[in-house]
Amino acid sequence: MGKIQGEGDDDDARRFREAEEKFVRTGQVEQKAKEAGDALDGPEGAELEKARIDTAKGAKPQ
Repeated sequence: MGKIQGEGDDDDARRFREAEEKFVRTGQVEQKAKEAGDALDGPEGAELEKARIDTAKGAKPQ
């Protein structure tokens, strides 16, 4: 295991970065952003906004 750095370690950071880069290469970024916007504007929007606020305050997702 790598050196602990706050919320993760070097290995976790590398795996996350690699996964993000792989996702970007799929060309789906704009489509997924549109889907996220649609979800925020839809019936689940209030629940998603509450979850965003709660996690910004440090709450763990359930």
